[in-house]
Amino acid sequence: MNTTNAFPKTIYAIQHLAFEDLGSLEDVFYQLGFRVRYFEAGVDDLTAAFAHDGLTIILGGPIGVYETEDYPFLKDEIALLKQRLAADKPTLGICLGAQLIAHALGAKVYAGHQKEIGWGPLSLSLRPNQVLSALLNNIHVLHWHGDTFDLPENAVLLASSEIYTNQAFEVGNNILALQFHIETTEENFEKWLIGHTCELRHANISIPKLREENQQYAQNLEHAAFDVIQKFLKRIGYGG
Repeated sequence: MNTTNAFPKTIYAIQHLAFEDLGSLEDVFYQLGFRVRYFEAGVDDLTAAFAHDGLTIILGGPIGVYETEDYPFLKDEIALLKQRLAADKPTLGICLGAQLIAHALGAKVYAGHQKEIGWGPLSLSLRPNQVLSALLNNIHVLHWHGDTFDLPENAVLLASSEIYTNQAFEVGNNILALQFHIETTEENFEKWLIGHTCELRHANISIPKLREENQQYAQNLEHAAFDVIQKFLKRIGYGG
């Protein structure tokens, strides 16, 4: 697959937590001839990231979209995101990024009835050209969230889990929101276990079990993520 001249060849990624980066997706982008530029939410000016004509990816983090009093930068981030989505610029949101997209599109984001942390399969909606089709056949993704969202108006539901119905949605061809993580890699998962230790202890989640599941499922997810991101890139016009 070759990139086209219609879009910039740099992928912009907005981080809310240092170790929640693009993971396996970054390797995919480099293999396909793209560059990657990171922005740190709450530290960097995000104007350029949201004005970018190419693909901008909004990554995860442990804060809620409604915590604007504690994290004032969220107000500016949401305002910029609203402008970006209104312009239908190619945007991918993962976990907190998906929640931000839902909120920016007018949907309610709120604390869920329980935390969903661990590896598990998805139920995919039966749609032609389903961008997540590689996650069929019992591919386990990483769930790591306590908040959830209502489905925005004009959004199409793509995936659900046993605990939460709204796990992924799309709006047109250019906007994709994933509540779950497809980007995590087997070798970097220990950073998650260290960085989120307080949350895991408080939720009474077994760290050894998460580590074992990572060894069991992560490599298959990495292969599936490659397919998902390639399909999304083709849909937004990055090549064929």
